[in-house]
Amino acid sequence: MAGSVPAPVPPGREPRRKSRVKRAADPSEDQTDELGRRAVELSRFYGGKIETVPKVPVRSLADFALWYTPGVAEVSRAIHGDRDLSFELTGRWNTIAIVTDGSRVLGLGDMGPEGALPVMEGKALLFRWLGGVDAVPLPIQVGSPDEFIATVERLAPAFGAINLEDIASPKCFGILEQLQKRLPIPVWHDDQLGTAAATIAGLLNALELTHRSVKEVRTVLLGAGAANIATARLLFALGQDPHKLTLVDSRGILDAERSDVDELSVRNPWKYRLALKTNGGGRTGGLNEALQGADVLLAASTPDPNTISADQVRSMARDPIVFALANPVPEIWPHVAREAGAAVVATGRSDFPNQVNNSLVFPAVFRGVLDARARSIPDEIVLAAARELARHAADRGLSHDHLLPTMEETEVFPHVAAAVADAAVRQGIARRKHSHDEFLERAVAQMSRPGRLVRAIQAARLLPPLPSPPARPRRRGR
Repeated sequence: MAGSVPAPVPPGREPRRKSRVKRAADPSEDQTDELGRRAVELSRFYGGKIETVPKVPVRSLADFALWYTPGVAEVSRAIHGDRDLSFELTGRWNTIAIVTDGSRVLGLGDMGPEGALPVMEGKALLFRWLGGVDAVPLPIQVGSPDEFIATVERLAPAFGAINLEDIASPKCFGILEQLQKRLPIPVWHDDQLGTAAATIAGLLNALELTHRSVKEVRTVLLGAGAANIATARLLFALGQDPHKLTLVDSRGILDAERSDVDELSVRNPWKYRLALKTNGGGRTGGLNEALQGADVLLAASTPDPNTISADQVRSMARDPIVFALANPVPEIWPHVAREAGAAVVATGRSDFPNQVNNSLVFPAVFRGVLDARARSIPDEIVLAAARELARHAADRGLSHDHLLPTMEETEVFPHVAAAVADAAVRQGIARRKHSHDEFLERAVAQMSRPGRLVRAIQAARLLPPLPSPPARPRRRGR
């Protein structure tokens, strides 16, 4: 989920004091509200989204002598002699932790660990359904980044990888960097790396559709939080000219001469370094000034469809690219951006065309690093995933409504997983070194298993069908 930061307040506009502002009625807003109500109803009906089931046969009480005591003692002795055997003799090879403190949930802000739990359950469902990965939701109550880091270090022996989720910026950067240094398993912050990889994949194809090159375009990043700071780093790796990149945060264009830049050097060194490197793209002011003549707008900002206006889109270069990735509501409704002249529009939502969302990335990335038994996830792996995702969408045929594969095009994800595993081998961080075809075969087997299991469970009527939504009174005009 794209990490969100407040957007700048245009001159003459009152600051927003509430998370929900009064807006003109829009069919997309009604759709969002209805989806929220339905999600609450179904969450209550099912009592959560995931459960744990045995993966070994239990025919009688005697089998517990194998799966538990006394037989399990020999398994413990073997792992004690060689810790890496925990990847062979237990489910660690395919199990990850989804860890959050709930300090930045979706675009909702600080929801706390309990408020983050339904999102982490949903994430675990996607990990399993799309990636064949067993994921454990772990919202934790911690008081500081150091306490967060220490907690994850203590949990790490149980897992093959760690997915960090919904942690406020800027502390998320330091937490990720420290855990990547300290742990011998991959650590990934999805709001940074997953969203950035999906954004890059979508952008590569949007540039192809509009006949542009990343090395030539002028790009605006609205929001300087987790997602866009990582996106900027990947853009530079692809050849984006820092002098043609402009970041806009809640105080306007980020540049080396801005009044708060010295404060940023202490409070947010990651943002500070970008201020020096991009220097505002040679511009000062706010979003209006940043967008004048820009080719690309990548927004990971305020979940409010009035964050970006139609006039601002019209001020961009001809056939601009607009990604409005805030969740649960984009910064501008897609139809508004298209009517204002945008050639390619994407959001972070699955109910609009062109979903640019980390759900397209993280299941395959984790499948790949787990299959390769990778020790880390450097940016080279992130870019390998982005390029493979973009390539498969292009193979099926790019259009203004088909920028990336959808979550239903599951045949794509094993290829992304295999590309990630290949990259891990090339980077020298893989404990397992197989051929591309071997990695692909393993990914196909693991990623197709959840669907077969769920279909078997449904056929056995062990899973209650979705209840029909309750009838709702028809609303009159607002």
